[in-house]
Amino acid sequence: MEPQAVKSNLILILDYGSQYTHLITRRIRSLSIFSLCISGTSSLKSITDLNPSVIILSGGPHSVHAHNAPSFPDGFVEYVEKNGIFVLGICYGLQLIVQKLGGEVGVGEKQEYGRMVIEVVKDCGGLFGGKKVGDKQVVWMSHGDEAVKLPVGFEVVARSEQGGIAAVENPGRRFYGLQYHPEVTHSPEGMELLRHFLFDICGVTAGWKMEDVMEEEIKVIKSMVGPDDHVICALSGGVDSTVAATLVHKAIGDRLHCIFVDNGLLRYKEQERVMGTFEKDLHLPVTCVDASVQFLSELKGVTDPEKKRKIIGKEFISVFDAFSHDLEKKLGKKPTYLVQGTLYPDVIESCPPPGSGRTHSHTIKSHHNVGGLPKDMKLKLIEPLKLLFKDEVRELGKILDVPVGFLKRHPFPGPGLAVRIPGDVTQGNALDILRQVDEIFIQAIKDAGIYDEIWQAFAVFLPIKTTGVQGDQRTHSNAVALRAVTSQDGMTADWYYFEHKFLDDVSRKICNSVRGVNRVCLDITSKPPSTIEWE
Repeated sequence: MEPQAVKSNLILILDYGSQYTHLITRRIRSLSIFSLCISGTSSLKSITDLNPSVIILSGGPHSVHAHNAPSFPDGFVEYVEKNGIFVLGICYGLQLIVQKLGGEVGVGEKQEYGRMVIEVVKDCGGLFGGKKVGDKQVVWMSHGDEAVKLPVGFEVVARSEQGGIAAVENPGRRFYGLQYHPEVTHSPEGMELLRHFLFDICGVTAGWKMEDVMEEEIKVIKSMVGPDDHVICALSGGVDSTVAATLVHKAIGDRLHCIFVDNGLLRYKEQERVMGTFEKDLHLPVTCVDASVQFLSELKGVTDPEKKRKIIGKEFISVFDAFSHDLEKKLGKKPTYLVQGTLYPDVIESCPPPGSGRTHSHTIKSHHNVGGLPKDMKLKLIEPLKLLFKDEVRELGKILDVPVGFLKRHPFPGPGLAVRIPGDVTQGNALDILRQVDEIFIQAIKDAGIYDEIWQAFAVFLPIKTTGVQGDQRTHSNAVALRAVTSQDGMTADWYYFEHKFLDDVSRKICNSVRGVNRVCLDITSKPPSTIEWE
């Protein structure tokens, strides 16, 4: 769905760089309200074109006193007041409101980070609804600066245990502010507050449905792709590309031409398994292109993670270009578009860092279908899922009658096993070892009946040799790591708590079955601070 297609009940988040900004977007969507996140330094026209009902100013790592600190555009206050738009500032967003509307922000005497208790100090029926003076709740704080003097007309409605301002409001001007993060699970009553703010204070109605997304996206695709244009779609066998292909096929029919690229970085027997499923279940015409030699030769000796991603992205486009030339000969017309299953987290996490002039989110990674495309790419992109989170894509897939087996597959990264082998992916027989280990691990998870409880599970080949004893002999072999996480949308994740017997059995089976492995480790790091993938 294009943002411009949303004309009512849009909740717009202006992103000032908080690691939690994406969670605000996701939490609001869970209330069946469409929310969209754009850069906090977007132009006033970019904001007005979207016609939001409510604007939320996110938190961020900056101080409002810093040189070139990000802020909303000139004319913003006049625009929201003239159009009756509600504004909620969170953390840095609150401080922006205070500073820009005539108050004062200073360095807090006591910085507040982590779980804190706040207390309602004014019974006004505003942000905290029916709560009374003296009511307390636990929230998640993360700030050094604080509001020390409020603009005229604003009132403090909650304070922290340390006496700091935790919530302010000016109902007459429709400005509200929270010094804490209601969007995180560490603020147990945060969702209740967001629900109350949007429905009861702002008067927003819940009505955003995935059926509407499907219908709107089909209209967008039909308007974008001319009646004689042909489209290429790269299918990986994962949820994203499968749903994207099905959606585009529904919109333009046989003018969609699907290809499956074996880049030499796929999982165990992935090519034959995926191609069999495409033909049997999806009934889509798919051409398999084996480009493994091409990809691996370009990756030989490359160790930098970002360089690997860009090489893979470039080679993918090269394959697509070659495929389009073949189609041109066959059809008498060259395909114009390329479909990619880019998701909203890919877009958010691929934002450039502060100071780039484009956004104030910190770069987490570049994704091959966002950050690694060559500038001279000849095919135009169609990214029908770019505003959706993974669980929303699965919901859309159900509506499109995509087989359950596809929808339940764990995510698999575009760069494939390249991000699961730190360093040179062509070293020795690392790829073969990793495929075998990964197959044993995933099959054990399925056999244990816990596959659907896990968001993503996989093995990692560690570029080190360790000492072991196998068959009464000293060995100097490879170590591997196992990773399994739980998550709702991939933006945050926690490691999965396996039973000890399961881990014992898997470790033994790997070391006994995979030649060249004598040590198995378990990754027990959440996201943040780590990412889900290793590179």
